[in-house]
Amino acid sequence: MTSETEQSTRDGRDAEAVSRFVERFASDMTEAGMQRMASRVFAALLVDDDASMTSAELALALRISPAAVSGAINYLTQVSMVGRERDPGSRRDRYRLHDEVWYTTFTQRDRVLTRWENTLKDGARTLGEHTPAGARLAETAAFFEFVQSELVGMMDRWHEHRKTLDLPTPDAPGQA
Repeated sequence: MTSETEQSTRDGRDAEAVSRFVERFASDMTEAGMQRMASRVFAALLVDDDASMTSAELALALRISPAAVSGAINYLTQVSMVGRERDPGSRRDRYRLHDEVWYTTFTQRDRVLTRWENTLKDGARTLGEHTPAGARLAETAAFFEFVQSELVGMMDRWHEHRKTLDLPTPDAPGQA
């Protein structure tokens, strides 16, 4: 695998424009709450044609330390946005975006919402659902319950909609 700059130059892409995009999208994700370095690593993987890079490639492409890559990868694997695999015949790990990364990410969030909803319902019962704090917790739990019910239908509609788009299939070679 080559560095992002070498790959961009070879593919006729403007390496500086690609780098600016990576930083811009990473900034957008950071503003939305993701860790800064994890955002940068995710964006670098997103723009890689194979959606796969080693730690050394990520460090070179982003001009960051291997330790920064490691911390970002630990976060991204914990939230199921990136997987770790071994380069054949090597001891090096390769980090790859999961297929349908956004679908997977939202599905994972669904489980988090379920856990929050259950905890909030317990809290509302503990505080008393008719107290101001209990009512606030009950309303938040009801909101998460509503969002989850809508999310399930939305994900189903996405799969149907995706079929109508002229997009490569997720399991095509080189696709993430």
